[in-house]
Amino acid sequence: MQITIGLKTLLAVFSYFHVQNKIMAGTPPNEFTFATILTCCSGACGFDRGRQVHSLIIKSNFESHIFVGSSLLDMYAKADRIHEARSVFERLPERDVVSCTAIIAGYAQLGLDEEALELFCHLQREGMKSNYVTYASVLTALSGLAALDQGRQVHNRVLRSDLSSYVVLQNSLIDMYSKCGSLSYARKVFDGMPERTVISWNAMLVGYGKHGIGREVIELYELMRKDKQVKPDSVTFMAVLSGCSHGGLVTEGLNIFNEMITDQDGIEPEIEHYGCVVDLLGRAGEVEKALTFIEQMPFKPTAAIWGSLLGACRVHANVLVGEYVAHRLFEIEPHNAGNYVILSNLYASAGRWADVTYIRQLMTEKSVAKEPGRSWINLGQTIHTFHASDRSHPRREEIFEKVRELSAKIKEAGYVPDLSCVLHDVDEEQKEKILLGHSEKLALAFGLIGIPHGLPIRVVKNLRICVDCHNFAKFLSKAYRREVSLRDSNRFHHILGGICSCGDYW
Repeated sequence: MQITIGLKTLLAVFSYFHVQNKIMAGTPPNEFTFATILTCCSGACGFDRGRQVHSLIIKSNFESHIFVGSSLLDMYAKADRIHEARSVFERLPERDVVSCTAIIAGYAQLGLDEEALELFCHLQREGMKSNYVTYASVLTALSGLAALDQGRQVHNRVLRSDLSSYVVLQNSLIDMYSKCGSLSYARKVFDGMPERTVISWNAMLVGYGKHGIGREVIELYELMRKDKQVKPDSVTFMAVLSGCSHGGLVTEGLNIFNEMITDQDGIEPEIEHYGCVVDLLGRAGEVEKALTFIEQMPFKPTAAIWGSLLGACRVHANVLVGEYVAHRLFEIEPHNAGNYVILSNLYASAGRWADVTYIRQLMTEKSVAKEPGRSWINLGQTIHTFHASDRSHPRREEIFEKVRELSAKIKEAGYVPDLSCVLHDVDEEQKEKILLGHSEKLALAFGLIGIPHGLPIRVVKNLRICVDCHNFAKFLSKAYRREVSLRDSNRFHHILGGICSCGDYW
């Protein structure tokens, strides 16, 4: 049996016993010894030793020391033990920029964006000083929340500080502006950089790709090839292939993949690049070709690759391939609710209600639960979150009245509810009522109420936006002459005058 132990784990084990020996020899470690040891205590085995070192720290009365405390909370945060990290943080008698940054970064890296932003604002009010890592971490959180106004405020703080020249921070700004739907600002930061790393190029490429602007992806990629200071890496090709996928550039995407196969840049395609090609073909409706491509790959297909194809089967209503792919996924990840939901939706769109009932029963038997859809909108620097038919908002009556008003007005302009988006076997009147309760529509209605005319309405959805909500937003944009930005789990939709940037291709 072959055993592989990482260097950090070895260091953690060695350091732990070194400390024990020093204590037994009557030479107790100081705060610098403990702080240094804790930096080695990451990873499964290393974290276990870190817990033991923490016990020694408590016995030695060093837990409240700023260096040791910062190292402790950093160790817990990197081990995804954010609550334990927060406990250490709260017990610190004094806090410096390192400890504050470590806890904010811990929240942001776990996707706990609201908590990261809330803590950042709280610490700012207490007089916390920020460094470039602090700002990069909070920009990550703002990217997840699509909080553009707060992102601009952080950018202004960066410009007023002596930190704006840090490439890492500029890369974070590109990512934030892209994910908040402001590509023009992202490109402005990118163009103004005196020095760009491959990460800078990749961030901009990913931004264009997520917005479905495939031609810009290709143009920027070609510009990158002319830059002698930087070479494309594996992530670059994933960004370009993904951009081609979202932009419907099948031929271009396949050509770039074939360039990789010929080893032009010394970068061999990895399984993630093959996954991008599957997504490229699937989005274009070439579901059977995508399945053949998977079967001929030199890699064993992952759940992510099968999941991409299953999603394409749902969009293009290919029940035959969808059933085959779903059952492969049930074998690989039997407790992933999303796969059951997509197959159930596929059956529902085909009117196979008995099969829908069977899948739902299977989910109950396996105790898998669907992730609830939610949408959120930023208004007055407050994030308002909505779920389907949500009546928890304090202005719920006003919001539902606005939704009904919207529906009536856009119907006069030609909007027809797409009842195929309702995956329940109920009558048409009930289906239309269910559609009006979708979280995207509630967020859009609230945005129309609270956001002044002339400013865009920006809504974020944690799952894929449905076809009916997409049509609803297009008609709303045209009827009320409003710019609408919708970001779902896949990409952005910029809607102006009833026309969406995706070209109804997503």
